[in-house]
Amino acid sequence: MSPSKLGELFHVQPLAAFLEIWPRIPDWLHHSRAGGGATAHAQTVEGNVALSSNYVFRGITQTDDGPAISGGFDVSGEGGWYAGTWASNVDFNDGTNLEIDAYGGYQFAVSGFDFDLGAIYYAYPDSPQVGGNDQDFLEFYAGAGRSFGAWSADAKISYSDDFYAGTGQAWYFETGAGVDFGNGIGMDARVGFNRFDDFSGADYEDYQIGISGSFAGVGWDARFHDTSDFYGDAVVLSISQSFGG
Repeated sequence: MSPSKLGELFHVQPLAAFLEIWPRIPDWLHHSRAGGGATAHAQTVEGNVALSSNYVFRGITQTDDGPAISGGFDVSGEGGWYAGTWASNVDFNDGTNLEIDAYGGYQFAVSGFDFDLGAIYYAYPDSPQVGGNDQDFLEFYAGAGRSFGAWSADAKISYSDDFYAGTGQAWYFETGAGVDFGNGIGMDARVGFNRFDDFSGADYEDYQIGISGSFAGVGWDARFHDTSDFYGDAVVLSISQSFGG
């Protein structure tokens, strides 16, 4: 979406609050699972938090190359169903400072292949309209992947009937491969194809390659992003932690 400059959301107060609540999240998840009675045993609740030097979505910075605080919760049930929410600071240079996503889907395996079908809603609650259209949009997706020993590969297609800010039908095709080096360290590369039915001149490709791992229970990721168009490239460094499960 819109390239942007980091606004008030990432000032010292939110960062301090983030660092204060980080150690408490495991306890919150423990209580949320323990308080659900018999139903809690049939589902898994996980949380995640991350600090990143940039938030890049399909090759385009969402924070004007500034840092991002993000986090979310996921609930998965027996049989492959899941739902979750995720949020991050953004800045589109129009007063938009927050993104909140909600998603759900179904995962299953057939003949060694893993499949994922679902939908995700991207919401920008403090965003103004653009040309009389909301910036929020809904996407449906379908993906498949398979592991080959230490190697893995996947492909995914996403479709929106009315993409960001009312730009009409849009498709996103992506594929990638990764390798597990052991000791929790892996490397992956991906390519994505952005296609807009009503704005074919805006079509572009995005690329990324990264290495990730964990140290002392904290995840880390170093990633290079680039595009075929004028959006430029970016190196993104992130640390993250997951809780629950």
